[in-house]
Amino acid sequence: MIAGWPETDETKKMLFEEIGNFAQSEIATQAAELDRTGNFPTALVKQLGEMGLMGMMVPDAWGGADMDAVSYAMAMEQISSACASTGVIMSVNNSLYCQPVLDFATDEQKEKYLRPMASGKKLGAFALSEPGHGSDPAGLECSAKKVDGGYLINGSKNWITNGREADYVLTFATIDKSKKHKGICCFIVDTKLKGFQVNKLEDKLGIKASSTASLFYDDVLVPEDALLGKEGEGFKIAMSTLDGGRIGIAAQALGIAKCAFEASKRFASEREQFGAPIAKLQAIQFHLADMATRLQSARLLTWHAAHLKDQGMKFTKQAAMAKLAASEAAMWIATKAIQVHGGYGYTKEYVPERNFRDAKITEIYEGTSEIQRLVIAAQELAELA
Repeated sequence: MIAGWPETDETKKMLFEEIGNFAQSEIATQAAELDRTGNFPTALVKQLGEMGLMGMMVPDAWGGADMDAVSYAMAMEQISSACASTGVIMSVNNSLYCQPVLDFATDEQKEKYLRPMASGKKLGAFALSEPGHGSDPAGLECSAKKVDGGYLINGSKNWITNGREADYVLTFATIDKSKKHKGICCFIVDTKLKGFQVNKLEDKLGIKASSTASLFYDDVLVPEDALLGKEGEGFKIAMSTLDGGRIGIAAQALGIAKCAFEASKRFASEREQFGAPIAKLQAIQFHLADMATRLQSARLLTWHAAHLKDQGMKFTKQAAMAKLAASEAAMWIATKAIQVHGGYGYTKEYVPERNFRDAKITEIYEGTSEIQRLVIAAQELAELA
């Protein structure tokens, strides 16, 4: 085993257990109701902030918990095993907002735009996708124009997690469409600015307690210090951010899969047919064995990607592998969990029904499974050059 992994690190073992206990006692008990109502878990997000879980990889100097990516993946799995909606809110703030601001902002920007989010006092979002450009960010239409005092932003964004509640949104816009990806910039947009509007909230299959919004920018004037990095660096910022974000979504998928698997083990041990628990049936045992194997395989891939990130090594391929494996494992395990539960699994009274709905999105957002395969193949072929 690699040093610093949960199997060899007592601190990580304790962290995993402590966050798991919190998740089951404080979050899991509310998850079904949050799913039913679609209400944003404001109080829970505040608790996550107080525990240091909203800025886990941000140094203490900027209000974060100063932990590593492996610890973050572990925490994400535990929170998501209790409630996938709460998990993705945490993931976006950590991976898609705090990380790029930490990596590309000046110290002055970090004080203004990072510290409140890393400490959990405010919430961030990431706005790259557009109505016609989801998997093709280089073709985005949202525009920015340099003017006296800053930049004017016009356009729209789709599928933005935390879009309704965010205090700041990392917004990607082009200052010169003819330059394609080289014309893209990243701006830190205060959602209180004139011209910024939340247009639509999606009515989704799963992760119902997290908002997924369409955003509209109508001559939104942002100050010059809202530019993250340099002009034309937006595409680079987006791609590097998504690498880390895929570790977060892989961990979310692990949590969903873990919840479905644990529920299946309990149900199979308690449910009797033909005078004995169904766990005695070979068919059920085979399901459980395959579920356990897929879950642990995906977990190891996720930890490996996180470990490479912690070491400062390139992890694009490994993050894509982790996200692909974990999301598809989550969907497969959730499906088998319903099968193990039989008719009960098809009802909202039992958790696999929610796991099934929540799992699907992990194969779609932050790069579909098809995009992950393209990334992996491109990386593998590049190694031949």
